[in-house]
Amino acid sequence: MELQQIYELMERFQASGLTGLEWRKKDESILLRREVAAPTPAAAAVQSAPAPDGQAQPAPQEPGETVDAPLVGTFYAASAPGEEPFVAAGKQVKEGQVLCLIEAMKMMSQITAPADCVVEEVLVQDGAPVGYGQALFRIRRV
Repeated sequence: MELQQIYELMERFQASGLTGLEWRKKDESILLRREVAAPTPAAAAVQSAPAPDGQAQPAPQEPGETVDAPLVGTFYAASAPGEEPFVAAGKQVKEGQVLCLIEAMKMMSQITAPADCVVEEVLVQDGAPVGYGQALFRIRRV
C-alpha cells in the first residue's frame, strides 16, 4: 500500500464513527484504533433546579427516543435533490426502513429505523453537517 493510500485510509477512519479497523493483504497489514469516551446519559447532564419548597423538580424530557448519527458527515433527507424525503414527522416506518443518508468522504451511508416506529420529529435540516452521536430523529416505537 502506498503512503498516500495510507493517509486516505487514516482520514476516512478519522471521519467515521469506527473505533477500530484492520486491513490485511498478503504480507501487509494495517491496524487503526481509537479510544472513545463513553457517552454520558442526557438525563445526567441536565441539572434540576430546586423548587421553592426545597424539593428538586424532575428535568423535562422529550417524549420518545432518538436515532443518532453513527458517523460524521452531511445529512440528506432524500436520495437526490428534488426527491421526496425518505420520512417526515408523523410517518410510521418499519424496522430497517431508510430514514436518511449521511455522506462522509464521498461515501453514502443509509441510516435505518431501529424498530417499527413513528417519526415524531426530524431534528436536522437537509444538507446540514452532523456530528457523531448527534440526534437525527425523535421516534416513538409502536
